[in-house]
Amino acid sequence: MLESLSIPKRRVAAQFVLPGGGSRAVAVFLAEAAPGHSGGERLSDLLNNSGSQFIPALDAETEAMTFVQCENLSLARVDAALEPNVVDQFTIPTEHEVEVRLMDGQKLRGLITYVLPEAHSRLTDYLNNAPPFIPLLEGEKVALINKRHVAYVETLRR
Repeated sequence: MLESLSIPKRRVAAQFVLPGGGSRAVAVFLAEAAPGHSGGERLSDLLNNSGSQFIPALDAETEAMTFVQCENLSLARVDAALEPNVVDQFTIPTEHEVEVRLMDGQKLRGLITYVLPEAHSRLTDYLNNAPPFIPLLEGEKVALINKRHVAYVETLRR
């Protein structure tokens, strides 16, 4: 009877980075469907919308179940294919190549992409209104950066 009430989940590999740069390879468990968009739940959905302070993750090395306090997570990385940029085919996104400096000194470089109304499409508008974890495309990976840990975002010349 209880099995019929369980929500199907899929196991997704991620890297969790803590303040100071320490990292752990983990697996998170995401739902097969997500409210608000087509396809399965993404790590960004879990981090930004869970309403939970702690999320479960399986340590890839020890196979121990851990419970990660989201506010203290500096960032989480996943394959870019698992965090598709949801932009409709008729809208040209705004893109900025940036360097993000975290409060502990870590530096990240990549691309921030978003779609906002033209009157409010500055990078500062996006950063001020974005969810708690903002996506930064780093080639084949997406870093979901906790805004609470950001010291500054600097635009780079293309």
